[in-house]
Amino acid sequence: MSILFYILISTSLISLIAFIGVLFLFLKEKLLTKILLILVAFSAGTLIGGAFLHLIPEAIARVGASETSVLGLFLYLLLGFCIFFILEQFIRWHHHHAIRHPKIRPFSYLILISDGVHNFIDGLVIAASFVVAFPIGVVTALAVALHEIPQEIGDYGILIYGGFKKVKALFLNFLSAITVVFGGIAGFLLSEKIGESIVFLLPFAAGNFIYIASADLIPEIKHRVSIKKSLIHFIVFLSGMGLMLLIKLL
Repeated sequence: MSILFYILISTSLISLIAFIGVLFLFLKEKLLTKILLILVAFSAGTLIGGAFLHLIPEAIARVGASETSVLGLFLYLLLGFCIFFILEQFIRWHHHHAIRHPKIRPFSYLILISDGVHNFIDGLVIAASFVVAFPIGVVTALAVALHEIPQEIGDYGILIYGGFKKVKALFLNFLSAITVVFGGIAGFLLSEKIGESIVFLLPFAAGNFIYIASADLIPEIKHRVSIKKSLIHFIVFLSGMGLMLLIKLL
């Protein structure tokens, strides 16, 4: 049971990273409003970087380089992309016909769902790593933690930009982050049965990330700002991808 203990400790600590948004609770509304689009740009960069530099390469490395296997992975990527496209349309329809929170934008819910799926997958990967060997589990948990810090900051900014109040956004962000613990438990209990089937969750999550970044976040940082601000947003967007690349290389 020591392996399960290490899995629970590491995933629990990772879930607490969601509370990094508490740093923004004490900012004045005017200042927070100014930096929200910067956070959105940063998150878009980390989502794109996470998909293309982490999830997809990891999936390809796990299944090998055969054309059939890689094609299967990209079909799952397209499935993840299309499901989130349909899901967003459903959320928009629901808002139009049964508006309870008219100020909450649909992509806010998508980022929570996507982050929850991604964190669950992280938990599965961490559990599988600890089952293989303790040092590998530690390295994997550290890599996930480093990846989560910039992403959780960006996600928190998106939730506020999407209409949630600061405290509620912090709480919801934590709820989506705690799925990493459930993923860790599931990964431990099903470690012998899951095997390599987990690999197909990676491109699916990548499809989620690509859809949210390209369909919802990037359009937000392209419009309604001056050329100077657009350039700043693009640089921040690149820095998000650059950070994901740096984490990958390290």
